[in-house]
Amino acid sequence: MFLSIGTTLTIVKDIEENNSEKFKSKVVDTGEGYVMIDYPVNIETNRTTFFIDGTKLQISFVQNNISYSFKTEVTGRANKDIPMLKVSYPGDKKLTKIQRREYVRVETAVDVAVDFGGTFHQYVTDDISAGGIALNLGPKDSFEDGEKVRLTIALPFLNDEIKYIKTEAQAIRTWMKNERAIASLQFLDTTPKDRQNIIRFCFERQLQARNDA
Repeated sequence: MFLSIGTTLTIVKDIEENNSEKFKSKVVDTGEGYVMIDYPVNIETNRTTFFIDGTKLQISFVQNNISYSFKTEVTGRANKDIPMLKVSYPGDKKLTKIQRREYVRVETAVDVAVDFGGTFHQYVTDDISAGGIALNLGPKDSFEDGEKVRLTIALPFLNDEIKYIKTEAQAIRTWMKNERAIASLQFLDTTPKDRQNIIRFCFERQLQARNDA
């Protein structure tokens, strides 16, 4: 099964009604033909949401840098240490691959705080896009491929406004650039509002670079 315990999920409710409301959740258990997830949290309000049995959902997730989605419905619930929802799972062969839009990536230095399970480290980006970032690593720093961390990104705009982006990210690879180690991370649960702020920031930096050329 592509889905494993701990996989971050993005959920859209009432897909037939073209509802844009999105939620995030995680896989807490799996079985034959079903997946157990923790109670979804509304991405915009950060409030836990209760879905009744029969609620239609569309779930998407990232695995090995590829996005997948599937249609499902709530079929039950359980309470083992934490409250869980049971949703049907059609099987790996019936997943739909999502063609991810390529975002504009700009080379710029932005401060990023990385939360390694309660231990915070400060980094500076090599580049950033609405899909992910590349971090400059110190000589003793390293990321495991597939490692998931929480990020807080400070985006300084030209009008002196600073937007703070908080998102989970997954390490994709570590590579060398001009004898420096760089870690590429993909965003996993960026809110639409935060994504638009990153796109705005990248666009602003592009214009600034052109004006300075």
